[in-house]
Amino acid sequence: MTRDFSQDVAAVGDIKAVPTMLDIVCRATGMRFAAVARVTEDRWIACSVRDDIAFGLTPGGELQVETTFCHKIRQSGQAIVIDNVAQDATYCRHHTPSIYGLQSYISVPIRRADGSFFGTLCAIDPEPHRLNTPETIRMFELFADIIGYHLTAIDRLSASEETLLDERKVAALREQFIAVLGHDLRNPLAAIDSGTRLLLKTPLNDKATSLVGMIRSSVGRMAGLIDDVMDFARGRLGGGLSLNRKHDEPLETILRQVVAELQVSAPNRTIETEFDLPASVHCDGRRIAQLVSNLLGNALTHGAADRPVRVRAVVAGAELELSVANAGDPIPPAVLEGIFQPFARGTHRPDLGGLGLGLYIAHQIAQAHGGRIDVTSTAAETRFTFRMPLST
Repeated sequence: MTRDFSQDVAAVGDIKAVPTMLDIVCRATGMRFAAVARVTEDRWIACSVRDDIAFGLTPGGELQVETTFCHKIRQSGQAIVIDNVAQDATYCRHHTPSIYGLQSYISVPIRRADGSFFGTLCAIDPEPHRLNTPETIRMFELFADIIGYHLTAIDRLSASEETLLDERKVAALREQFIAVLGHDLRNPLAAIDSGTRLLLKTPLNDKATSLVGMIRSSVGRMAGLIDDVMDFARGRLGGGLSLNRKHDEPLETILRQVVAELQVSAPNRTIETEFDLPASVHCDGRRIAQLVSNLLGNALTHGAADRPVRVRAVVAGAELELSVANAGDPIPPAVLEGIFQPFARGTHRPDLGGLGLGLYIAHQIAQAHGGRIDVTSTAAETRFTFRMPLST
C-alpha cells in the first residue's frame, strides 16, 4: 500500500520561514535550485522548492529515491557536500550527477526533536560552486534544525488537537450517559413509585400490601443505585463532584436526621452519637449527609450486630472532625489499601448488596470539601474519620 505523504508536504508548507530559507540558501551559495525533501526508504517527495533552473519539481513532486544522494544521507545520517563533481574523487563517477546534470551539491539531514529522520535540506546547480566551508555547512545545519523544530511543534499541536477532539467526544458521551441515568432511568422508576402510592390508597389484602411494600423498597434501592452511579460518573469521568456550599448549614441537625433515618432501617441496632458543633458550618449539607449516610450504612452492614456503632462530630482546632466507628472483624490489609476505589466491595464481601461505590463517593465528597477520609481497622474497632478545614 502506497503511503500518502500529503500531510508532510502540507506541514512543511505551513512553515512560513521555509521559502525565505531557500531564498537565502540560493543567494548565499549561488545555487539555483534548493528544496526541502521528505525522504523515506523508498520515496523522495519535494515539500518546498526554489527552482531557478527549470528543474521541473514542485511541492508533491517525486524523484526515484535510489537516484538521489538523499538516499545515502538517510542511511548514513551524514551531510554530503560537493563543490565540483568533476574534481571530486568520491562522486565524480556517481550516477546521480550524470542523471540530473549537476556539478555542485549540498544536502544535510532534517531530524525531528526525537532524532527521527524526516528528510533533507538540499541544493543543486549545473555549475560548480564553493560550498564546503564551515559557514555554508553551518547555515544549512541551522536551517535544517529550525525546520525540524517546526515539524516537531506541528506534530505536537496535531496530537494536542486530536487529544482535545477525543476529550470532547468523551465529554459528550459522559453527558449522554449521565442524561440517561438522570432522565431515562429515573422517569420509569418515578412512575413505578407513583403507581405503588396509588395502590396503597386502594383496598388490598395483606399479601398484596406486602408485595407493594417490597416493590417500594426495591424502588428506593434502585433510586439509591442510580444516585451512586451518577456520582461515580461525575467523579470518575467528569471534573469531580459539584458542591453547593452554604455558610449557614445546620450540620448537627442534618447529622441527627441521617442517624434517625438509618436507625429506622436498622431498628435492632444501637447507634451512639456525640456531637459538639457550632450552630452552622460552611459546607454542602446535602453532600455531608450523603457522606455520613454512606459511612454509617457501611458500619451497620459490616459491624458486629451486638455492638453499637458510634458517630462522633466535633470541631478540633480549625477542622471539622467526623468519625463513624464499629466493632467487628478487621478489614484485611489488602482490602484496606484500596478501600476507597470504586467497586471495592467485590474484593471483600461480594455477597453483600450494592455496587461498592459508597466509600468511593464519600471519599470524593471529602476531597470536594478540601478534606480527607482516613481509615483504621483493628480487632477492637474499624473507624472512618472525615476531616475538613473550617472556613468562613
